[in-house]
Amino acid sequence: MAEPESTVINTNVKQKDPSKALVIAVTTRAIFNLEEEHKLYLEKGKEEYTRHQQANQDKPLPPGTAFAFIQAVQYVNEKILESNPAERDLFDILVLSNNSPESGVRIINSAKHYGLEISKFCFVSDEDSTQYLKSHGVKLFLSADRTDVCNALRRGVSAALVFQQEVQAPSTPLRVVFDGDAVLFSDETDQIFQEQGLEGAVQYERAMEAVPMGEGPLKAFAMHLGKMRKKFSQEKSPIRTYLVTARSGRDMGIRAIKTLREWGLAIDEAFFMDGAPKGPILAQIQPHIFFDDGLHNIQGAQNVGVPSAWVP
Repeated sequence: MAEPESTVINTNVKQKDPSKALVIAVTTRAIFNLEEEHKLYLEKGKEEYTRHQQANQDKPLPPGTAFAFIQAVQYVNEKILESNPAERDLFDILVLSNNSPESGVRIINSAKHYGLEISKFCFVSDEDSTQYLKSHGVKLFLSADRTDVCNALRRGVSAALVFQQEVQAPSTPLRVVFDGDAVLFSDETDQIFQEQGLEGAVQYERAMEAVPMGEGPLKAFAMHLGKMRKKFSQEKSPIRTYLVTARSGRDMGIRAIKTLREWGLAIDEAFFMDGAPKGPILAQIQPHIFFDDGLHNIQGAQNVGVPSAWVP
C-alpha cells in the first residue's frame, strides 16, 4: 500500500492505537466551511487557491457541517478516559485532504485554533484519496465529495456525503441518528417496496419477521459506537443513538427491533414515522449528525438546522 504523499502527525495530541480505536476520517470541506475557497479552486485553479490559503494561513476557517460532530466525539473521549485512563477504545480523528501540505497549513492552524483533537493530517495528491482509508483502519469516512463517498463505500468503508449548511452546535452528549433501510439495514425491503408497493413490502416483512435483515453500509460504525456506549450506564452515557425510520411501527417495526436485538445493538430511542416527515422529530432530538439514504429526508433535516450526511 503506497503511503499518502504527506502525513503530518499532530504532536499536540496523544496518538491512539488504530487497531483499538474507532477511526473517523473527515475531509477538510466536511469539517470546515471552505465553500468560497472551493469556488476559487474551481474557477481560478489550484495555484490561485494555494496562494489564497497561504496568504490566509493564520485566519481560522469557519466551522463546517461535521464540526459539531467532531467536537462531541472529543467529549466522549474525555468521558471515557475520566472513567478509565488506560482505555484504548477511543475515537481517533484524521483529516484526509487533497490539499498540498503548503496550502494545508491553514487547515492545521484552524484545527489548533478550535482545539480539535485531530491526530493526523494526510495530504494526498492522488485523485482517489480513499485508497488510504483501509490502511489507516478508518471505520467512518465523511466527505463533501460524492465520488469520494461512493469509492469509500465500494471499498467497504462506512461513508456518507456531507452537505455544507449552517449548523446550530448542539450540546453534549454525542447524539447520532440513523435511518433504517439502506443505512443500518440492507435495502432488501426498499427494493420490494419499489417493485410491489407498500402492501407487498408489508407482506414481505411479515413473512420474514423472524429473519434478521442484512447489514447496511453504516452497520459496522453503529456497532462500534454501541460497543463504546456499553462502557457506561444508560444515565451516564456520553453517547445517545436513535433510529428514525420511515417504517410503520405496527407493520414493519417488529423485524427492525428483532434485527437490532440479534446484532446486540442497543438503540436509545426508535421512531417509526410511517412515512411522515422526519424534520420535526430531528428538530427535537438535535443530533450532531443524521444519516439517511433519502435526499428528501436530508433536505427536511437541513431545513431544521440538523447536520446531515447522505448515504448514497
